[in-house]
Amino acid sequence: MMRRGYEFQSEFARSYVAKGRQEGLLEAKAHDVLAVLEARGLEVPAEVRERVLASTDLAELDRWVRRVAVVSDARELLATTGS
Repeated sequence: MMRRGYEFQSEFARSYVAKGRQEGLLEAKAHDVLAVLEARGLEVPAEVRERVLASTDLAELDRWVRRVAVVSDARELLATTGS
C-alpha cells in the first residue's frame, strides 16, 4: 500500500498520475451532469448521454454542470454553448 502524500520522483510517473487524475475528474463531472438530469426527472436520450460521457473538455463539462439545473429538456444542454 502506498503512503498518502507520496510524490513520484520520475517525470514519467508524475505525468501518468496527473493524466489519471484528469480523466477521473472528467468522468466524475460527466456523471454529475447525468445524475442531476435524472434527479430532476428529465429523460436523458442516448445521444445526450453519449455526448456527455465522451466529453474531454473540462470547460464544457463545467458549463454543463451549471446549465443542468435550469434546462427543461436534456437536449437543451447540447443546443447551446453559453453558460
